[in-house]
Amino acid sequence: MTEEESRDIIIENYLHPTNRNKTHEGYQSVNTKNESCIDNINLYIKWNEDKIEDIAFDGEACAVSISSTSIMIKNLIGKSAKEALDYINEFYQMTSGEEYNKDLLKDAVVYDAISKQGNRKVCANLPLKGMERAILEHLK
Repeated sequence: MTEEESRDIIIENYLHPTNRNKTHEGYQSVNTKNESCIDNINLYIKWNEDKIEDIAFDGEACAVSISSTSIMIKNLIGKSAKEALDYINEFYQMTSGEEYNKDLLKDAVVYDAISKQGNRKVCANLPLKGMERAILEHLK
């Protein structure tokens, strides 16, 4: 994927994010925020036993955090808790500059080079940190 294609995907997911401000009554909720900036995202997860049936979000954040949230939502709906945790771990590996499974991450590979930008790495990982907490809470 070219740098321009990556940028286009990020911008599209920032301007037209998946499930932002969608009704979420009866969903599990978790807040995730970056203490060093304005990023503050509420995630809402609807479970069907061990499967993620739906995810919605609201809040205020930068383009990287919003687009990362949107892409994460698209990639995790329909996944089991274990599959979602596997996805999250692969994402963390990618954003840390380690080897990762591109097929599993799909269009989240747009953040491949973010490991070189420490502050942006925090932004990209923010929704995944919240989702990880929500999954672990759900599994208790």
